[in-house]
This record gives sequence, C-alpha cells and structure tokens, in this order.
Amino acid sequence: MALNEPSQRNQVIVLQAGYSRQEDGDESAMRANCTCTLVRCRDGTNVIVDTMTAWDGEHLRALLGEHGLGVGDIQVVICSHGHSDHVGGNYLFQKARMHLVGACASHRDLYMDHFGSGKQDEELVLDSHAEVVVRRSPGHTLGCVSVIVSNSQLGGRVGITGDLFERAEDIDDESIWKDAGSESETLQRKERSKMAQVCDFIVPGHGPMFQVTQSMRSKLKEDAAGD
Repeated sequence: MALNEPSQRNQVIVLQAGYSRQEDGDESAMRANCTCTLVRCRDGTNVIVDTMTAWDGEHLRALLGEHGLGVGDIQVVICSHGHSDHVGGNYLFQKARMHLVGACASHRDLYMDHFGSGKQDEELVLDSHAEVVVRRSPGHTLGCVSVIVSNSQLGGRVGITGDLFERAEDIDDESIWKDAGSESETLQRKERSKMAQVCDFIVPGHGPMFQVTQSMRSKLKEDAAGD
C-alpha cells in the first residue's frame, strides 16, 4: 500500500508515549509530556491528537516523517485540553482545516461552536465514514475531550483520552490521576467508566496504550457508582 493510500481500517499510531514523574531532588517540580497520537482515517483524513510542548516541534516533524507525512498533511488538530504539554506543537499545523483545543474549535481567527447543544454525549465527526469522533470527557478539566476511533487496525475501538486516564496503573491507584489534578473528580470517575465500557483500547495522556479488560471495566464502574 502506498504511504498516502487509504486503508480499509483507521490507523491509530502512537507517535510518542507520554510520561509524568517527580523531579529528582525537588518535591515541588515534575517532568511531564503528553502522549502524541496520529490517526490516519481510511478516507485519507489525517488527525493529530495532543502535540506535546513548544520545544518538541522538530521532534514532532521527525516523528511524522517516519510515517511519510509532513506537517502540511495534517487536516485536523485535536488537543484533549489546553495544558501546555498538550498544545505546544499546534503552531506547526497552519494548513489544518480545524484546531480543537478541548471543546473550543477554531481556524485562524474563526471560532466555531461544535458542541452547542450542551448534551454530554454530543459528538463531532472527523471523517466521512463517521468512525472517528470527538466527545466531551470532562474531569481533569471541565473542557476536556477525547477522540474515539472505531474500525481500527487493532480490531477494536480505541479511545484517545488525554488526561482522563494518566496511565493504565491509575485504574488500581486513583491517587495517580487525582494528583495530576482534577476539576471534578466525580465527573472524571463517571467519564472514565463510560470510556472503558465503549473502548477496547485506551491511549492515556501520560503513558503507553493499553487494552481494556473486563476486570478494568468492573473496577471503573464500581468507582463511578461510589460517588
């Protein structure tokens, strides 16, 4: 298959797994960068989700180049929320038809309200097959969004969730996502459970992609019911 030829499945490619850790010798500081993900939709639309820090521009160009793409080949830029480690590379993608930072969509100086109904399950469709959608997922911030990819090359549905999930370990240890900050722990628990019920794989904000198991779904559902 040629590099730019549409596939029969949507391709979810983690360009770089994120991380977050305490800075050695300084309890008041930490190091963090987000998971950066490329979605190659089968209709030819290219979507990048979370663009790392402003110091990662050349690194991000190189990561895209490994997949035969340049910054001008990205049509849609999605940032799960507006924290600096998730939006820093947005400036690279000036040919994109839309930038979405949280629930705020724009192109140049035009701002568009794609979530105007106020319904929590409202979706923004990104591709012509309606298989790649953006959905609100408040918690870490109240404006957070996630990208849900159906018909993926992994054989299941993938949720690219930003900091709704920090990493897989935060399912057993809630302190991981709580310590990362949450504007509504109640909403975040509910959204985490909802995401796990509909997805087979999760791409978290600061760790590698993981497969969702039934025991994870049960644990998250129990956590959400406790609020």
